[in-house]
Amino acid sequence: MSKFMIIGERIHCISPVIREAFATRNPEPILKRAQEQLDAGADYLDLNIGPAERDGEELMQWGVKLLQDNFDNVPLALDTANIKAIEAGIKVYDRSKGKPIVNSADAGDRIQYLDIAAQNEAMCICLCSKQGTPADNDERITYCAEMLERGMEQGMEPTDMLFDPLALVVKGMQDKQEEMLQAIQMITEMGLLTTCGLSNVSNGAPKHIRPILDATFCAMAMQSGLSSAIINPCDKRLMETIVSADIIKNNILYADSVLEIK
Repeated sequence: MSKFMIIGERIHCISPVIREAFATRNPEPILKRAQEQLDAGADYLDLNIGPAERDGEELMQWGVKLLQDNFDNVPLALDTANIKAIEAGIKVYDRSKGKPIVNSADAGDRIQYLDIAAQNEAMCICLCSKQGTPADNDERITYCAEMLERGMEQGMEPTDMLFDPLALVVKGMQDKQEEMLQAIQMITEMGLLTTCGLSNVSNGAPKHIRPILDATFCAMAMQSGLSSAIINPCDKRLMETIVSADIIKNNILYADSVLEIK
């Protein structure tokens, strides 16, 4: 049995509260968001500091130590456009509860992020793209194979790479959703692990509609083989769906209490 891996998305510089907390090194809002996500069932926390061009290395190390010191070395995804900050974060990272995840590489200009993951025995989210959105699944699989080969050449295990076919927004790209599910299935049939930024699916939809779209897509994607996702674990409908799908897929043992989502 292999439980669906939940990567909590809510420590993100796009949030004004978190952006201010990063700027002032105020731990309270960050710890609050972390606690909420862990209580809701997150396995990893994504620490997204944004571009962080000026002080990214120091900021990432501060964030990694803050979260791991306060939450028993919780495993983290290190998320920034500043590659030196990724390296800095890995240097102070405690692996006792899980390897760090580098978020993220692609088959184009960001391929060096895969190299950094390989050099530091980390995991890596690998976007199945080279420049922008792939035209079709043939392109996705080509880029997936390129990154798989590059990672393995540097000693990575295939299980250390999480392949992301790039979830697309339903509102405006409705005709591409079935293609996304097919991509997940194709990558899974290659024996590889998959992930996606699930919230992209419902971007632009009304707030009360977003949980419905996210939960439904997630259930269908899990049936296609999706093995992890970057999500908001505080979305109760989504978490109920993930746990239910894990039970039905025999990934976790059933108990009445398992579905009593907080």
